[in-house]
Amino acid sequence: MNNDSAAVSPNCSAQDDFDLPVFLTTGDFTIGGIFPLHYRVELPPTDYKMRPLAAQCRGFDPRAFRWALTMKLAVEQINHRKDLLPNHTLAFRIFDSCSTPVTAQKAVLAVLNGQDVMQSVMCSASAPLIGLVGESGSSQSIVLSRTLQPFKIPMISFFSTCSCLSDRKQFPTFFRVIPNDDYQVKAIAQLLKKFGWTWIGVVTEDHDYGRFALQGLKREIENTDICLAYHEMIPKDYTREKVLKILKVMKESTAKVVVVFSVEGEFYPFLREFMIQNITEIQWIASEAWVTASILAESYPFLHGTIGFAIRQGHIPGLEDYLKTVNPEEYPSNPQVQELWEALYGCSPSISLNGHLPSCTGKETLREEHSAYMNTTSPRVSYNVYKAVYAFAYSLHNLIHCTPGNGPFENFSCADFNHVFPLQLQHYLQEVSFSISGENVNFDKKGDATPYYDLINWQRHSSGDIEFVKVGLYDGAQHTGKELVIEEEAIMWSNQQNKVPVSVCTDRCIPGFRKAVRRGQPLCCFDCVPCESGKISYQTDSIDCLSCPEDYWSNINGTICVPKVVEFLTHDAMGIALTVIAIVGAFLTITVLLIFLYNRGTPIVRINNSELSFFILFSLTLCFLCALVFIGEPTSWSCMLRHTAFSITFSLCISCILGKTLVVLAAFTATRPGNNIMKWLGPTQQRIIIFSCTLVQVLICTAWLVVSPPFPYRNTKYQQSKIILDCSVGSDLAFWCVLGYIGLLACVCFFLAFLARKLPGNFNEAKYITFSMLIFCAVWLAFVPAYVSQPGKFTTAVEIFAILASSFGLLLCLFAPKCYIILLKPEKNTKQHLIGKGTK
Repeated sequence: MNNDSAAVSPNCSAQDDFDLPVFLTTGDFTIGGIFPLHYRVELPPTDYKMRPLAAQCRGFDPRAFRWALTMKLAVEQINHRKDLLPNHTLAFRIFDSCSTPVTAQKAVLAVLNGQDVMQSVMCSASAPLIGLVGESGSSQSIVLSRTLQPFKIPMISFFSTCSCLSDRKQFPTFFRVIPNDDYQVKAIAQLLKKFGWTWIGVVTEDHDYGRFALQGLKREIENTDICLAYHEMIPKDYTREKVLKILKVMKESTAKVVVVFSVEGEFYPFLREFMIQNITEIQWIASEAWVTASILAESYPFLHGTIGFAIRQGHIPGLEDYLKTVNPEEYPSNPQVQELWEALYGCSPSISLNGHLPSCTGKETLREEHSAYMNTTSPRVSYNVYKAVYAFAYSLHNLIHCTPGNGPFENFSCADFNHVFPLQLQHYLQEVSFSISGENVNFDKKGDATPYYDLINWQRHSSGDIEFVKVGLYDGAQHTGKELVIEEEAIMWSNQQNKVPVSVCTDRCIPGFRKAVRRGQPLCCFDCVPCESGKISYQTDSIDCLSCPEDYWSNINGTICVPKVVEFLTHDAMGIALTVIAIVGAFLTITVLLIFLYNRGTPIVRINNSELSFFILFSLTLCFLCALVFIGEPTSWSCMLRHTAFSITFSLCISCILGKTLVVLAAFTATRPGNNIMKWLGPTQQRIIIFSCTLVQVLICTAWLVVSPPFPYRNTKYQQSKIILDCSVGSDLAFWCVLGYIGLLACVCFFLAFLARKLPGNFNEAKYITFSMLIFCAVWLAFVPAYVSQPGKFTTAVEIFAILASSFGLLLCLFAPKCYIILLKPEKNTKQHLIGKGTK
């Protein structure tokens, strides 16, 4: 059926009963208006036997009624202007959507049908409806846009923010004077980052607005430290049982910040149950849909401290006075005006409408406390309605008064009064630009408005009233990172606190710790693990710990790298003790040497070969003193000196004892007839033996120093927190050759002394040499495992201990008995007594 036949066909009629418009006028061009004058719809019971009754709208919204009256005021102001649409008038048809998509669709069909069914768009070739202002809810706007799309009728939404509506392929005739949610979720994400809220809950309505807003928020926080503790939907089919489940999740969660994407009609009954459950310490983040909802602020005082982004505010001249003219007396047959009075005063101006309320005259004075209706000081949504009507007016004005030849279509250059098509108007809507209340209004290619929000904080005054205070703004036109501006000192948080609330799954990891993610939980939930030794973290919430440089180590707190402690055997308690022992040993040896020098003419000194005794005492003095070279910070010279001095002095000492052992053994052997061995062990031969044995060690040491000398070594592997400064032997082979050679001399000496242990005489020096060599070998055999197993400076201490122990062993075993006789038993210091019976 084409349009021409439809114009004359008596069969074109509406197929259902349509609700009467809330407000209606006539004029040259009609603009439709659809507003959520009620919060919800109650569906009638259905028995599937009879046709169900019409759905009933419940919960009158004075705020939305103000929006509708703003449209009515704007049209009337435009019709009185001489510079805008002169000689033409605008008309309006305003209907109620009851905040539901189904009722919204019924309303838009009623707008299309008009006053007379025969004059409807669907049943006539004319197009009296040029555009539509509506709706607040995104789900409703989606339905309206898709219904209007076949007729090419543009619509301008004043409060629908779903980003889905920016899709020009699906919604080519949709415009809006409010930014889409992509910008709002960016603003909310920046707000969360600003205050360090990384663990949040999200509550949304079960409509496209809530779903797309949640998707956008997830997208914005995807690569940040912010995580969702939970996401709950306020059910379309509202039941207390479902709401209690949501509240249980909120109560048990550790998230103290809750972001809510919902219109006030959906959120209002949810908050009623929330208040009953007495859940506290929640910081609410409001979406633009309810951040300036006065009825919520009046009904639920616990919402003080709420913060959220509101759309731009503006000035509407004459709105306050205009709202005061609306009363039951002026509109006696308008049921919505009657409901307004019931909502504001709790009385019914018509008994027939609501019999359980007390009656009133309908002449009551509107007061400022009726802020849900009378809030005109900072209109936001009302201002958007005002801009939407003016956008249509300016676009229509430009269309009618366009210059011939510059029209957008090929078939005609410009529209005239009798031929204005909605598709023509859409072109001019896309290009329109005008100023109102100091703001330049225009649309981008997707039909969206310039992104701009005010940051609103709900603050309770001493009177108990909650005021919406601007504490910042978000300007999407600014450069990245500069869009959000906040006056933090002006914010009043929940529970009347000035301190920013904390909402984290886990407290922040302080420096010295790193974050370790918990298996199966969001990234925001983690454990704070101390940095390992040698690693640090100097920032809060470090993901990993940094290793310190080689010569540095972490402090106790793991926050900074400090130079490692350099450890070596120095003049600490251990070093001082060993130094004292070494000096005492050298002093005792020198004392013995002086005693022997003083008593060198006595038999006990002479019979024990005084020259060899002096050599032994001299070498023992050097042995004690060489221990001092091992104490102190190792250097290249000290490392070479300590090992060579030790090896040569001990070789000299053992060589002297070996020579003395040979002399003792030869002296008693020479008493046998025909034995002239003593001529081969005279003083010269003794010196040759001592020199030769010592020379071998000197040659070994020389080769050691030439090929691979000892050197200072910084050991950082054995104990990572310290640098153990020690002398590396350079060549392990040379080191063990030196010890092995000394051990060889000691073993030969021990063997010869052992053979001579039973020789006659009261003073058998071979026995003392045997004991001394036994002690010497035992000390150095015990030294080997102790030297290998002890770390750091204790290795050096063990070596010094072995030197001192073996030196004291030699000194005491060889010279203590002689000194005892010289000093305490001088009567025994005779040749007869010393040689004994065996030599008589």
